[in-house]
Amino acid sequence: MNPTPLIIDCDPGVDDAVALLTAFGTPALELLAVTTVGGNVPVDKTARNARILRQIAGREDVPVFMGAERPLRREPMGAGEFHGAEGLGDLAPFEPQAGCAPGGAVEAIVEIVMARPAKTVSLAVLGPLTNLALALQVEPRLAERLGPVAVMGGARAEGGNITASAEFNIWADPEAAAEVLASACDVILFGLDVTHQVRATEARIAALEALGTDPARAAASMMRFSQRIEREIVGWEAPPIHDLCPVAWLIRPELFTLRPCHIAVETMSDLTRGHTAVEFRDGVAGPLRHRWADRVDADGVFALLTEAVR
Repeated sequence: MNPTPLIIDCDPGVDDAVALLTAFGTPALELLAVTTVGGNVPVDKTARNARILRQIAGREDVPVFMGAERPLRREPMGAGEFHGAEGLGDLAPFEPQAGCAPGGAVEAIVEIVMARPAKTVSLAVLGPLTNLALALQVEPRLAERLGPVAVMGGARAEGGNITASAEFNIWADPEAAAEVLASACDVILFGLDVTHQVRATEARIAALEALGTDPARAAASMMRFSQRIEREIVGWEAPPIHDLCPVAWLIRPELFTLRPCHIAVETMSDLTRGHTAVEFRDGVAGPLRHRWADRVDADGVFALLTEAVR
């Protein structure tokens, strides 16, 4: 099989870290670039963290581009309580040997996608959708040229994790999410309904620790941090590893069940800011041109992770 050409747009973040280590370690993906955005922590830290993880994985061949530092029309809001002040849990930050690539994330997304045949470059968005929204403003043809856009974001049956109905990535920049979902992009949303099924149990963390490689130890460290924080804040024993889901789908789509739907994002109400209205009935809110993930083989997802960091 030919590897899938992919750009990962992210805001590392402990679960972003696990997703990146998986992507760095699998031959199923041709990782063209990593772009970063302000989200879980500020963008200077997300860019540094992406480069730290790149160095741990030994993948300095993959360029990292720094992107938007703030949402389209809102003040930036972080999630350091769930990721640590530096974004990588208990991992002590350091200055990586290789720097960011010249130029910005928005320009990189446009240039990479437009230089390749239409529908051949996929995009995994693991943070707020700011960079993609800005790229679409710069080059509207991007929507027709991009392959699948696999987004970690949104909530329906599970409710929200930042407000009663909103998931953090969508809530952090709802205007950007609304613009992307209103575009012609082929968007698949991996919201809390499915990511809450992918949990780092004690057995799964221990299996990673037993591998002994640097990427495996880093991934396990992220999960240990999340395990402790989720126990303290939420009361869960096994934390969900949200951002792993879009990357896992791009590697093995048969692990997931997707439903055609129409998705809109609330941008006006403070009470329901970032709510994802997911409609499965054709024609009620519009054509069913998005897809919503609702079931997953979690053992299969963790098997992918384990093989990638082995």
